[in-house]
Amino acid sequence: MNNLKTKYMGIELDNPIILGACSMTKNLDILKKAEEHGVAAVVYKSLFEEQIQLERLRLDEKLTEFNDINAEMLTIHPNIKYAGCDEHLLNIRKAKESLSIPVIASLNVINEDTWIEYAKLLSETGVDGIELNFYHSPFDFNKEAKDIEEEQINIVKKIKQNTSIPVSIKLSPDYSNILNFIKNMDLVGVDAFVLFNSFFQPDIDIMKEKHVKAFNFSKKGDYKKTLRYSGLLFENIHADICSSYGVFTGVDVIKLILSGSSCVQVVSTVYKNSLTQIDTIKKELKAWMDIKNYHSIDEFRGKLSNNKLTSDSLVYKRTQYVDLLMNSENIFGDSQ
Repeated sequence: MNNLKTKYMGIELDNPIILGACSMTKNLDILKKAEEHGVAAVVYKSLFEEQIQLERLRLDEKLTEFNDINAEMLTIHPNIKYAGCDEHLLNIRKAKESLSIPVIASLNVINEDTWIEYAKLLSETGVDGIELNFYHSPFDFNKEAKDIEEEQINIVKKIKQNTSIPVSIKLSPDYSNILNFIKNMDLVGVDAFVLFNSFFQPDIDIMKEKHVKAFNFSKKGDYKKTLRYSGLLFENIHADICSSYGVFTGVDVIKLILSGSSCVQVVSTVYKNSLTQIDTIKKELKAWMDIKNYHSIDEFRGKLSNNKLTSDSLVYKRTQYVDLLMNSENIFGDSQ
């Protein structure tokens, strides 16, 4: 019988399928249905810096609402309906209490003090771990890459010092040398890395001549960059690897585990195919393991990682591009 168990952030999961942070994961009813469909863990919707700062601004406005009222006012107490991040913390606590599977908090902020403050508050809700969303949109021409990376590493150090639960880092691929950055993060005790974050990108409506926003769903095949770095990182860092971008089918999951991932996060495929896709992915994974006579995930995890290759040892490097050029006739046939 197949054993789909795996470990992530030191937490034992019944299978490698995690429902990633998104709008769905703030809805307790959906989380319960995801559990019924066999998801191994959930990442609760991110708490964002913008959300925190907006609520703080509203509080300040309420606190100063009656500053200029004269002495005949009826009350000196402003009508405050403010909970800060209390509502988010309450809801994530309810999710943890209502589900039997691991619940991971997600934090997406900017300022160092805010990272530390809210990581600590989230850790006190009883969640099983925290996922920190790290990225940097380059808009400062004078800031060097090394400075950005050192700032983020210091934030992780302080969060690890102030919390006692596992910490994962969800990264953008847009670092100068992401392998070196991950290695340095690994040295400060990060428990897992999630590859990669998916961002909303700006777009323009040329007829209306204005910016527009759209959902940034991943597409089938988008997992390939994750596969490359999973294959390069396996057995070169202590932390676990979770693949998170463009994972749609059981075939995708198998490929990513073969490259070295311990688990995957799914989002876009659930939006497009409903929560039943979790069942489908697990069935496809089990069927393949039966065909290959694998009884556990550990038997094939990392089997095709860079460190395990005995031939074609440059498959994860740029020479793969050269191979395609040298054999282009096999791709295009007589059409060129």
